[in-house]
Amino acid sequence: MTGNPYIPKLAVIKDIKDEAPNVKTFTLQIQDGGKFSFESGQFVELTVFMYGEAPFSISSSPLIEDSFQLTIRKMGNVTTALFRKKEGDVVGIRGPFGRGWPLSEATGMNILLVGGGIGLAPLRSAILYMLEERRKYGDITLLYGARTPRDLLYKDEFDEWRKGIDVHLTVDRGEPGWKGRVGVVTVLFDEVDLNPKETICLQCGPPIMMYFVTKKLLELGFPEDHIILSLERLMKCGMGFCGHCTISGRYVCMDGPVFKYSEIKGFLERAV
Repeated sequence: MTGNPYIPKLAVIKDIKDEAPNVKTFTLQIQDGGKFSFESGQFVELTVFMYGEAPFSISSSPLIEDSFQLTIRKMGNVTTALFRKKEGDVVGIRGPFGRGWPLSEATGMNILLVGGGIGLAPLRSAILYMLEERRKYGDITLLYGARTPRDLLYKDEFDEWRKGIDVHLTVDRGEPGWKGRVGVVTVLFDEVDLNPKETICLQCGPPIMMYFVTKKLLELGFPEDHIILSLERLMKCGMGFCGHCTISGRYVCMDGPVFKYSEIKGFLERAV
């Protein structure tokens, strides 16, 4: 999408889907009919007029350019106002911004995706892309955890994903009828056989999850360049002005939000 990066483009809400308690996926289309090109892992700044703007990772496939999706949890003033919107309403979009997942570098490799809670949203974009380009990659495995079974995102998509990737799920707290694993996402490492030298790991989730997943990957012998993290939660303005996302001189919104562990290991504990 071209134009002045400071001025939001108008986008129409084409569809709203409930994903989990207080989580919805919004399908948006640029109002003037323009294409919206992006890379998996990038983010946009969404404006709810009269309430403000906030950054959100794109959750749809980059191969679809006539619309895009944002999966959003209601947390503050902007998202609360957004959740009152209906199909046909208009919001503002700036972007896309940032550095995405290195999917082209990962061609020919096995892919491990580790997500926690709403962190599955930017990973979904990569999943949908790799399913369309399945022959470019080796084994693809998803380890995903949420607080409860109700909090799992994209539940109605898992069966389709399983046609091309190995899906493993866990929840912190089970509920009646839940027959899957119970525990933090790292318990799922017991279910998979990984070759660290031939596997790239993409992860996004709560800070504590990424800390312990990274620790586990290093213990398994993953090279530092094979561990990729999204630090999207730290961002604010998206253009390096506010300084909100600065860590050790790095701007998450501009230098990331996707980083190799080798790039951030010196400040990982502060970053997560």
